[in-house]
Amino acid sequence: MFHRIIPSLDIMATLAAILVLIFLLRETAIAQPKQPISIPLGTYLHPTSEPTAWYSPSRRFAFGFFPEGMGFKVGIWLVNGPNNNTVVWCAHRDDPGISSDATLEFVDGKILLKTGQTKEKIIDPESAYSASMLDSGNFVVYNQDSDIIWESFRVPTDTILGGQNLSIGGELVPGISSTNHSSGRFRLEMQIDGNLVAYPMNLGQAVDAYWASQTCCNGKMHLVLNTDGSMLVVHDSGASLTRELHKSSVPNNDTIYRATIDYDGNFRLYSHSFSSDGNFNMKIEWQAIDNVCDIKGFCGLNSYCGMKDNAPYCICLPGTTYIDKDQSFGGCERDFTRGKCIAGKEDASVFRITAATNLTWQDPPYFVTSILGKEDCSKSCSQDCDCDAALYDGSSRCTKHKLPLRYVKSDTEGSDTAFFKVSNAITRSIEKDHAKLPWLLILVISLGSVAYYGAAIAFSSFFIFKFRILQYRKQLQTGNKGLTKEFILRTCTYRELKRATNGFKEELGKGSFGAVYRGSFDKGKTLVAVKRLEKVVEEGEREFRAEMRAIGRTRHKNLVRLIGYCAEGSKRLLVYEYMSNGCLANLLFKAKQHPDWTERLRIALNVARGIHYLHEECEAPIIHCDIKPQNILLDDSGTAKISDFGLAKLLMPDQTRTFTGVRGTRGYLAPEWQTNAPISVKVDVYSYGIVLLEIICCRRNIEVYVSKIEEIQLCVWAYKCLVNMELDTLVKGEEVDRDALQRMVAVAIWCIQDEPPLRPSMKQVLQMLEGLKEVPIPPCPSACNS
Repeated sequence: MFHRIIPSLDIMATLAAILVLIFLLRETAIAQPKQPISIPLGTYLHPTSEPTAWYSPSRRFAFGFFPEGMGFKVGIWLVNGPNNNTVVWCAHRDDPGISSDATLEFVDGKILLKTGQTKEKIIDPESAYSASMLDSGNFVVYNQDSDIIWESFRVPTDTILGGQNLSIGGELVPGISSTNHSSGRFRLEMQIDGNLVAYPMNLGQAVDAYWASQTCCNGKMHLVLNTDGSMLVVHDSGASLTRELHKSSVPNNDTIYRATIDYDGNFRLYSHSFSSDGNFNMKIEWQAIDNVCDIKGFCGLNSYCGMKDNAPYCICLPGTTYIDKDQSFGGCERDFTRGKCIAGKEDASVFRITAATNLTWQDPPYFVTSILGKEDCSKSCSQDCDCDAALYDGSSRCTKHKLPLRYVKSDTEGSDTAFFKVSNAITRSIEKDHAKLPWLLILVISLGSVAYYGAAIAFSSFFIFKFRILQYRKQLQTGNKGLTKEFILRTCTYRELKRATNGFKEELGKGSFGAVYRGSFDKGKTLVAVKRLEKVVEEGEREFRAEMRAIGRTRHKNLVRLIGYCAEGSKRLLVYEYMSNGCLANLLFKAKQHPDWTERLRIALNVARGIHYLHEECEAPIIHCDIKPQNILLDDSGTAKISDFGLAKLLMPDQTRTFTGVRGTRGYLAPEWQTNAPISVKVDVYSYGIVLLEIICCRRNIEVYVSKIEEIQLCVWAYKCLVNMELDTLVKGEEVDRDALQRMVAVAIWCIQDEPPLRPSMKQVLQMLEGLKEVPIPPCPSACNS
């Protein structure tokens, strides 16, 4: 028996050893992360056919095409299931959706998106050799030495994952919704002062913040999300912990953590746990704000947030209605027309004041007083043409506000009383006593009313139709054929324009009226130029709006079109069509290659036609007062258009005294500006003459660095070349039409005559430039005597 047991024990020991070895190998395999899958050059992806994505070794993360709306976008997502993926990074998120015929190609050291015949860079590192989608959710690109030269962790969109940091100056921006990953309405910024702060998009003042980590002024900080789920704000040196936003639980290798600013503006930490059978569970581990109604901007303008059945919804302020009834979060607008303002007081017959005791807001007022009682506060707003709402704080402080209001919230426990102007419309109904009227009289009155209103509608329709036809014909004559948008002058809020220009980030230029910034509407589809006026005339909002509408009615293909304006408090901004080819000054004086003669002649005619329209074809003549190459812009087809027309009267007196008390720019000023003589449209003719000479010669009117003393002042040199028939020297031997050259120089000299009556009108200028009118040799202006 004993000898038979020995072999059995050996077998058992051997089996035990094998089991231990298997266990150790399994544990080692679990402990060791899987090696990244290398993506070599020449690899490609397609939205609708395999491969559609590059996966991480565990297949928990993927990089490639994901469906959105009617198309696709490129990004990284956490694979939760066939139809339940979580996007954690998006490339070019604000671009339109990608069509199904697109291809993502890893070629020539770049990752390119190819659609049809066009290629767009998605990722453009230097000398990319391979790439990998890591199990951490980080997409990395390597060079030939296997060094990481780009990684998605460095450029987060709305999410950071376990092992990822949000460095100083970095920000997270949510999507518009759970299914639309374009930039949404909020942002979370790791500020340079060390504070992690959440704001509404494009706003960044203290009054706009709705959540902060309270780590201000501790030096350079960054947000850290560890792989175990702990989320910390720590010093950049790593030496100290400033604040622990969330403490980690028991580490779990099958749990992935992500911190995301969601489309509702709340910053949340999620955990995604995966079980061995392939199921997963998503859980909110932490959130910055418990009640989303505390998020500023959660509801749109002129509305506030309420809760119903534990779900938030937006309510319009009294006197307003939803801009879009199907989108309650989109804000509200006034639902009635305000009364006329007479002697500083508004016609009270069209509105009444209503009070609300459950509302308050933090928007800055345009007027504050501490001497009024509650009733006096209501009365003061009622009589004030600018007041849309007022807030009485219960302790003799009254603030008055204009719409729109942004930061309204429900405050059932506060002592504030809010007052709003609402419609005073009375719905008339037939009283019961009216039923006693004879039926015949009622029938006659009804038929008479129908006939009267029918005739009124018919006549109104006829005259409106006739007016539209006349306007259309007038537009055809001036080169504009559009009707729908051409006659609409958009009123914008300051916040809208701040958002459109990304906080007035990109300055296109700066002139006497103020700086101009690049902006866009409709998610970047419509480019605009936004001008912030400085030192404008102190006039009422109604007068400014009337002036803007007058300027907005000007329509000509050689005038920069005014699209809209903003008039809020002291802020005055104008929105113009975007001119992609810059100003004439850059084309003439700074370009490496000057425009050819034919193009210069076309530009000269464009400018002349624009000034002629201002002088003779507007309802009232408009004197520009500052015609110069910097105010002549070029669109994408090279058409020259005049900007800043009609704005001279908006300058304050001290703004006009930059040069001998005149409006305009030195070198383009007519002599009458110096003598206090009456100003007429002929000052623009003089300025055009100088500009015309600059167009001819592609040089400034005053040029110090020239070989001959007589060439310093262009008009002096041009006149001498004209009378001596040496015009070739003006164009440096360029091949030009000699007759056209002589005609243009002569017209320019006529335009800069000292006496205004000697200068031609712009209509005559056009006729002479086009060869329809003979151009005699002009007399010598005093400026050309030397």
